[in-house]
Amino acid sequence: MSAGQIHNPVLPGFHPDPSIARAGDHYYLATSTFEWFPGVPLHRSADLVNWELIGHALDRPDLIDLRGVPDSGGVWAPSLSYADGQWWLIYSIVRTVGAPYKDVDNYLVTAPGIEGPWSEPVFLNSSGFDPSLFHDEDGRKWLVNLQWDHRAGRQAFAGIVLQEYDAKKQVLVGQPCNILRHDELIEGPNLYRRDGWYYLMLAEGGTGWNHGILMARSRALTGPYELDPRGSLLTTRDDPEGPLRKAGHGELVETPDGEWFLAHLASRPVDTPDGPRCILGRETCLQRVGWTDDGWLRLVGGGNKPLTEVAGPRGALHPVPEPPARDDFGSLALDPSWSTLRVPLGPDRLTLAERPGWLRLRGRQSSHSAFQQSLVAKPLRSVRCEATTVLDFHPSHFSQMAGLICWYDTTTHFYLRVTHEEGRGRVLGIDLTDDGAYQELTSCAVPVDDWPLVHLRARFQGAELRFSASPDGTDWQRIGPVLDAGKLSDDYGARLRFTGAFVGVCAQDLGGTSAPADFDWFELRDR
Repeated sequence: MSAGQIHNPVLPGFHPDPSIARAGDHYYLATSTFEWFPGVPLHRSADLVNWELIGHALDRPDLIDLRGVPDSGGVWAPSLSYADGQWWLIYSIVRTVGAPYKDVDNYLVTAPGIEGPWSEPVFLNSSGFDPSLFHDEDGRKWLVNLQWDHRAGRQAFAGIVLQEYDAKKQVLVGQPCNILRHDELIEGPNLYRRDGWYYLMLAEGGTGWNHGILMARSRALTGPYELDPRGSLLTTRDDPEGPLRKAGHGELVETPDGEWFLAHLASRPVDTPDGPRCILGRETCLQRVGWTDDGWLRLVGGGNKPLTEVAGPRGALHPVPEPPARDDFGSLALDPSWSTLRVPLGPDRLTLAERPGWLRLRGRQSSHSAFQQSLVAKPLRSVRCEATTVLDFHPSHFSQMAGLICWYDTTTHFYLRVTHEEGRGRVLGIDLTDDGAYQELTSCAVPVDDWPLVHLRARFQGAELRFSASPDGTDWQRIGPVLDAGKLSDDYGARLRFTGAFVGVCAQDLGGTSAPADFDWFELRDR
């Protein structure tokens, strides 16, 4: 009997490139984090229906150094597996995004338990991204990843490379072998073995509107591999009206009862005058799959389109606590639902102890910096939501700012902030960066020198974003015009984009004096 309904996406908001694994009766999902720290959130479930965040795998600076990585660079496509009584995590760090080059290093870390501690990273190779580790039945281990070709006139996605990994020596051994080339763009390889076949699951068509999942198989590990004659196992490229779009990049998991599920990414676009925009980025979904008599994988129910409602596996439901919408900053450690940009914030930049019950941020570099920002944020889970916070901040110079920020990356964000202006004192206003172009909305600036505290709010309603503020949390006033939240999406701008919209708090001090900004609480509530 099914445990209940899986409601897709199971991980709403920015949770791309899902990797799924099972140990005993529990399932675990790992997802990409790109330029955000800590890296690779880990979610756990006992029924595939209810999921809870239990921490991050890459939660120490020695595991990932993201200083200076470009927007949408950093940690790509982790692959999580459980074998030989321990956890294995493969991940890429991408330091050059775009063409012709991809400067990428692939690493492996291991842990005795999912909570860690995770080992020092083992460098593997730099030939391409999307690596995964295959544990064969004979105990040997094999790394597969995309081969990147930077040369002019060549297919950049130049096939899938296989090489053996010696776990005792912690090195790759033998020569890499290109096991599959394809005219279509293929990446995200994962190997499985079943009934005498090696199956290769591939992401195809790029991670945008043309995305999909393609299967290939071979009797020998090194090939030759034949492609599924039916084509894509999963895709939405020919479904422009579906609730889930951009479906692709998947991994398989088998339940203790022999049921099979596919974890994959998808996006839920918002219609705008400029076309569909995926403000929430790429999210994690689950589908039921099964094997045909002739040995190919298919979606249960037929077709190749993802469903928003899927029957869960047999067994009882195991509910988990709903994450609180409000953080009162009552702990001495920041809740794991928060992320920082590229680097952790030490006690010299972020503290919950200096003023108990308040989050104190000390300002540093600008919102355009790829190195040292004092910013903490959470991904949006819905395009109908409201973020509210309370700020106590007394800047003495125009170079000092703090407030509530709606973020995509350093090139595109909307910032409701308090700063100082000569002759006016504290002023609340909006600055924004639109695909790299900076603008200050000076006409909507409000003097707040006599406000004891500054309550700040951002309300998302589809592709519309509205800011408001209050001196007491009761009497609210609109600040600025309706803003285009569709710009906080993968689908806007001239650059490659792979993340999603975040909202959070931040502080800047461009003079280097580390002016403190205190936040009493933060609430992100779906509406």
